[in-house]
Amino acid sequence: MNVFFEESGDFKVGTVLSQAGEAYQVEMATGKRTKVKAKDVLLQYEKPAPEALMEQARAVVADVDLDFLWEVAGEEEFGFAELGAEYFGHAPLPHEAAGLILALHSAPIYFYKKGRGRYKAAPEQALKAALAGIEKKKQQALVQQQYVDELKTNRLPESMAHIVQQLLFKPDKNTIEYKALEAACNELHTTPARLMLAVGGVGSAKDLHMARFLFEHFPRGQGFPDVPVPKAPNNLPVADVEAFSIDDVTTTEIDDAFSITRLDDGKVRIGIHIAAPGLGIKPEDSVDKIARTRLSTVYMPGDKITMLPDSIVEAFTLAEGKTCPALSLYATLDTADWSVVSTETRAEMVPIANNLRHNDLDDVVNEETLASGAGDYPRKAELTLLWAWAQHLEAGRMAKREAFGLKPEQNNRVDFNFYVDDDVVTITRRKRGAPLDKIVAELMIFANSTWGKLMHDHGVPGIYRSQGRGVGGWNAKMQVRMLTHAAPHEGLGVDQYAWSTSPLRRYTDLVNQWQILAVAEKGVMAPLVAPFKHKDANLFAIVSAFDAAYAAYADFQSNMERYWCLRWLGQENKQQVDAVVLKDEVLRLTEIPLVIRLPGMPSAPRGAAVKLDVIRWDEVDLSIETRLLEIEAAAPAAEIDFEEEEEVVAETLPELVPDPDQPADEKAEVAELADEAAQQQNAG
Repeated sequence: MNVFFEESGDFKVGTVLSQAGEAYQVEMATGKRTKVKAKDVLLQYEKPAPEALMEQARAVVADVDLDFLWEVAGEEEFGFAELGAEYFGHAPLPHEAAGLILALHSAPIYFYKKGRGRYKAAPEQALKAALAGIEKKKQQALVQQQYVDELKTNRLPESMAHIVQQLLFKPDKNTIEYKALEAACNELHTTPARLMLAVGGVGSAKDLHMARFLFEHFPRGQGFPDVPVPKAPNNLPVADVEAFSIDDVTTTEIDDAFSITRLDDGKVRIGIHIAAPGLGIKPEDSVDKIARTRLSTVYMPGDKITMLPDSIVEAFTLAEGKTCPALSLYATLDTADWSVVSTETRAEMVPIANNLRHNDLDDVVNEETLASGAGDYPRKAELTLLWAWAQHLEAGRMAKREAFGLKPEQNNRVDFNFYVDDDVVTITRRKRGAPLDKIVAELMIFANSTWGKLMHDHGVPGIYRSQGRGVGGWNAKMQVRMLTHAAPHEGLGVDQYAWSTSPLRRYTDLVNQWQILAVAEKGVMAPLVAPFKHKDANLFAIVSAFDAAYAAYADFQSNMERYWCLRWLGQENKQQVDAVVLKDEVLRLTEIPLVIRLPGMPSAPRGAAVKLDVIRWDEVDLSIETRLLEIEAAAPAAEIDFEEEEEVVAETLPELVPDPDQPADEKAEVAELADEAAQQQNAG
């Protein structure tokens, strides 16, 4: 005797060897023996042989008309034998019964299983819905395959063209488009980003990096809504000065300018004039909401995304030939010892006589020409005096740094500026601590520290940058924090430091400008009228949001600088490059600020010069592969500040940082002297 039975949701057939009560010992066609309970047996028959039965049953399944079978079944629950008699017109033969069971079991949308060999026909509406769903899936599968075929031939399906960024950066994995993209990538052994580059969904690797950043941080686009240009009060006094700024040729957001007035008693009054959008923009107005959303200008080589609309920047930037609203800090100095006799803060209109540019002056204004008086250039006398004061300010800060237990800053490091014109990049080397840089940086630090103290002394909160050692004692890493109260910035060597000198491009500076204006106008009454009060939740929210945005913008700038470094290698056809060892396997190229990792690098001292063979690089994942040719020298390069390079390594190759949870001191903070003068130079 043979049996047709169900086991673990599958149907099988075999020959009965023995029976013991309610169980059969059954031998399968493969020779395997199994124990089958009587309740699982659906058919007992003599002929045909088990293998033949299954073959004939499958033939019956192929011929079954499911729609007709469903109509025959009726609405009541039934057993397969009952339905077989109706369907076949006679008591079903073993192979017909087995085939019917297989057909019923394989059509769950037509028949619901109710027990062993028992079923119930699906309701008409449920069946129609299920069939429609199947048909829809079939059509979707066809469309999906069509998309896959198009992608594989480097054609972008029309339906994907308008959702490329969504597919790449925040895909809905249930859509046909994403499934097609994923399938095509699997078949082509590539990634979605590279495939989109191949089919034209993204124009270039640069566009890809830019699109990813904008998708996350500027989902509504870079454009500004149409807002009125705020105006400063028309009753501001006009300063009796001739002010001048010092910036890179690409700078458009000119935040700061200087003036010098020689007084009758032999003293000098130096004016530090900061653009004052805070005189026109008011907290919670339409322009403030824009600035608070963006929080900072975003810089990248050859481009920038400004915090404020161009029309507002133009209205408040300290442009040559204009008399501009400004928040001025005047310091009266005794040049005998460069002591500060007094300071005064006021809002006023300041005539801007010159916009001096680094690109025009760097070759003629240096330590030698300033010391000897050689050369002929604009504002020579003023720059000479400012240079002398800047050196005094720096010396005072260095003494304060040492009092905090820190080593003196190194100003011999080389910085790099990026200029991009029509996708051609120029990367220039510039020594840190050049006189023009130092003049701007030292005077900005003086202003930020002085105004920070002014707010603190008047009981007005502000946004401060504090730097000190974290937990861990004397060997703990320096940490930079943003606070709403005054605290030392040990790295700069000042007792307090409130970003206040770049209100056109940093929201923190605009907030502090409002607070400083309140102090300048109301004095001791300032805590009552300042826009932000002590423990103001709004101020804490600004600090938190700015910190996150500024870090994200800095990461993006770093990535884009890395991208342009790789582009430079191809542009200059560099097959071999020089580099210096920063740490173990980490090196930095000499001609450009590209940090790379060289696995298997032989032990070499920090600063050792090496020559590398460039094998390949990838502008999509910003990676590069090189091979060591030779270690040329073991003497450390004098231009490297290794403590600062540790931070660069942490930012560029974070996997090499031993403790990723320990915040690394920001490169911008350690290099603040250069950053105040040059942060905008790469903006293009």
